Amino acid sequence: MFIINNINAIIKDKAFLRKTVAIAIPIALQGLLNTSLNFADILMIGKLGENAIAGVGLANKVFFVFTLLVFGIISGSGVLTAQYWGKREVVNIRKVLGISLGLVLGASVFFVIPCIVNPQFVMSIFTNSKETVKLGAIYLSIVVISYPFTAVTNAYVSLLRGVNQVKAPVVISSISILINLIFNYLLIYGKFGFPELGVAGSAIGTLIARIFECTILLTYVYKNKGPAAAGLKDLFTLDKNFIGKYFTTVSPVIANEFMWGLGVTLYSLAYGRMGDSAVAAITITQTVEQLVQVIFMGISNAAAVILGNEMGAGHLKDAERHAKNLIFIQLTLTFLVGILCLIIRQPVISLFGAEQEVAGYVRLCFLVFILYLPFKMFNTIIIVGVLRSGGDTKACLFLDCTGVWFIGIPMAFIGGLILHFPIYIVYAMVLIEEVYKFILGVFRYRKKKWLRNLVAG
Repeated sequence: MFIINNINAIIKDKAFLRKTVAIAIPIALQGLLNTSLNFADILMIGKLGENAIAGVGLANKVFFVFTLLVFGIISGSGVLTAQYWGKREVVNIRKVLGISLGLVLGASVFFVIPCIVNPQFVMSIFTNSKETVKLGAIYLSIVVISYPFTAVTNAYVSLLRGVNQVKAPVVISSISILINLIFNYLLIYGKFGFPELGVAGSAIGTLIARIFECTILLTYVYKNKGPAAAGLKDLFTLDKNFIGKYFTTVSPVIANEFMWGLGVTLYSLAYGRMGDSAVAAITITQTVEQLVQVIFMGISNAAAVILGNEMGAGHLKDAERHAKNLIFIQLTLTFLVGILCLIIRQPVISLFGAEQEVAGYVRLCFLVFILYLPFKMFNTIIIVGVLRSGGDTKACLFLDCTGVWFIGIPMAFIGGLILHFPIYIVYAMVLIEEVYKFILGVFRYRKKKWLRNLVAG
């Protein structure tokens, strides 16, 4: 009865349902496209062998940390963008963009320099396999050049989402991904007269696609002259009060994503010392998981926009009601997708053509993921969508960082390097952090400290 009543209430609120679908589907589709590219990359590189999968997988951990730092900046900025859009304050939205652009470009330089100067050292942090380090360093030294372009693209896409313009980034990403796949095919295997470059070819394909994506997006933004079409004066005419408000809201999110990402990367240090089979298995597992999770990230990001718009406009009761609806939608889909994943698990794993040992590890790792899926996806919408939308960013920082650093990391090193458990057992131990965050997340949500207007006055 409870479920039926909730479904009926959501269906009757047609304006909310239309807005949720209009924002969540393009965001989820864009995430699906990006993740599909990673999926296709691993499939293509998989034919080069276990070391190639491990090398590229670990090199992409650097990108993972970078994107989380960028996500922290643009996610925190998105909180203010969504609330300012609720008041239709374009001037302040452009100021937010200016600060976020400066931060994401600064972050990209922090990653680019060491990865170009000494990529072998960076790779050796993750694994002691010489062949894996060699292949990963080749890939990393090229693909890292794409980081500044990715940073600028993400900053503008975040603003467009905050003002409910979500279709154009999807179209542009689709074209970019197609370009990436074409150049990957040509350059990895040396087709149609192109040189056969292996993992370097994959990196070059990604670099070409990211440059294209950034260029076309900026062309679209400034040709259409919308809220994102800010000039230099719009971006950098700032005052101390505005900067103070920005960093009060955003700095916990930046710290949250960076510390969480750094912590998750430390998992890779443990996995990387469990052997190339374990690394290949967890790389394949997490690639498939990312495909599964895109719809939930779409809903969570839509929640941040919808709730932020409503709280910025002063409609707190609507925000509270719609937060409940969005959580219900997320959890309902979680159980349905979990069942589907259980059914299609084996056919998906067989696509990678992995060796028998690796395939067996992947099968069990994916089962672990399915069992923890409800906890993980509840935490996603609470942290990314609900709490952040009202600026309760310190609570998000506490939940994510204590989960990773006090539970996940100790479990990874104890299970993998001290007890020498197989990768699927270690993975299950690491994901205990999601149960911890679920319990504390429920308490924090019920306190309603996230339910506030940050841009009043």
